[in-house]
Amino acid sequence: MDGWQRAFVLHGRPYSETSLLLDFFTENEGRVRVLAKGARSRRSNLKGCLQPFTPLLIRWSGRGEIKTLREAEPISLALPLTGSVLYSGLYVNELLSRVLEQGTAYPAIFFDYLQCLQILAASEHTPEYALRRFELSVLTHMGYGVDYLHCAGSGEPVTDTMNYRYREEKGFIASLVVDHYSFTGNELKALAAREFPDPTTLKAAKRFTRIALKPYLGGKPLKSRELFRQFVRKKTDISNQKN
Repeated sequence: MDGWQRAFVLHGRPYSETSLLLDFFTENEGRVRVLAKGARSRRSNLKGCLQPFTPLLIRWSGRGEIKTLREAEPISLALPLTGSVLYSGLYVNELLSRVLEQGTAYPAIFFDYLQCLQILAASEHTPEYALRRFELSVLTHMGYGVDYLHCAGSGEPVTDTMNYRYREEKGFIASLVVDHYSFTGNELKALAAREFPDPTTLKAAKRFTRIALKPYLGGKPLKSRELFRQFVRKKTDISNQKN
């Protein structure tokens, strides 16, 4: 790879005594696994910048599954994600690491990923809004085609107050059954617009994205969710001790 590419670190782990094995999300090559030789050594100038949420320009070489990092430069300081928002960012990174095929370009997802991180860093809204919109973006750009606005059985436009049950590979079908897979027409319109004006539509969006992403994630639980649960429990314990 001769040219520079915009990139973010999704995940990294130590490799040998002084190196790092990194999963990057790049603008034009998608997810790329790269070996950063000597990046953990004391003299390395890369140690500080090869961190999640830092916008980078990188170059690598190699034709195999694992490339070799040649150069990396931070474009700006790391996006400031702290507290519960940090765990939202870790979730987004883990989601991409799990669902994106290596070496496949997803430039639209890259743009939406950057926008998601910027919204999380700004902390102007609850993280839930940014996460649901990003999940729906990932599903769309990966080719997950579903029509939220029409009944898959009749082809008729959905009605706000009517109930529709989701059926995998078919879509939403009008139904009298109300369960975990059921959504109102109003909730489906919110999913189509990626706008969630109230807690009910936001909760429905979370329920749907969990259902839709499950086949991509498999049975292995997400580490970021468990870390967030531990964070919440610790925060609750500290609050109880103060009271």
